Amino acid sequence: MANDSGTVLVIGGGGKVGRRVVARLREKGVEARAASRSGEVRFDWTDPGTWRAALEGVDRVFIMPLDVTPSPTPGFAAEAVAAGVERLVLLSARGADVPGYYGGGEAVQPHLDGERAVRASGAEWTVLRPGWFMQNFSEGEFLDGVLAGELALPAGEDGASAFVDAEDIAAVAVAALTEEGHAGQVYELSGPRPLGIAAALEEIAAASGRTARYLPLSAEEFAGGLVAQGMSREGAEAWASAFTPIRTGADAAVADGVRRALGREPRDFAEFARAEAAAWRS
Repeated sequence: MANDSGTVLVIGGGGKVGRRVVARLREKGVEARAASRSGEVRFDWTDPGTWRAALEGVDRVFIMPLDVTPSPTPGFAAEAVAAGVERLVLLSARGADVPGYYGGGEAVQPHLDGERAVRASGAEWTVLRPGWFMQNFSEGEFLDGVLAGELALPAGEDGASAFVDAEDIAAVAVAALTEEGHAGQVYELSGPRPLGIAAALEEIAAASGRTARYLPLSAEEFAGGLVAQGMSREGAEAWASAFTPIRTGADAAVADGVRRALGREPRDFAEFARAEAAAWRS
């Protein structure tokens, strides 16, 4: 049974997933508040003073967490439940519970802390664990390289990911926010098949006519380039380590979360490339 009444707060309402969640909720007639530091509802993870006002009158929340340690998600989850929120849907990360999935360090600790917090919150909860987004090629971190004709990444010679469409992630989030049967579920989300970076670029070329080659870099080369562009060494190394599951092939495994949550198969990369072809024709 669908629950289209009440109000949903969407944290990160302007992001790749969040804005799609907002759009889908509003298409269903659900009141959705897009929250961010500069959004229609002001919300700042680093300013807990903004949380209570954003939560006023809200009964469900989609949480796009802040990727820092210590994570502010536990404190927010507690405040949300105290304010009357009954359902929390958390955007986590694929492999968050697998030691070494992203290499060493504490890259996934904020996600683990967030998962533990929503589970212990007393509210109904659902956790989404998506892998790498297809939209990184069309509106995110990979777009400039595609347009320049060379995408240089530390994803390995033969690495692959079962890239997932942000539209599918949003559809699962909306189902969890508005339907019964998703409480207490952890959905691992991927696309229907694994692709290497070079193969993904070939599918983009077939759909749009934009050709680009893949240049594999070592993690050290990639991080060094980011530092040269002004990124902190810590940030650059964390970003390089995020490619570990592509290099190792861990992210190539096809997950069943979209099918479990929605009763259909996830969208294929070729279909995504055809739909987003205009992004690479500019």
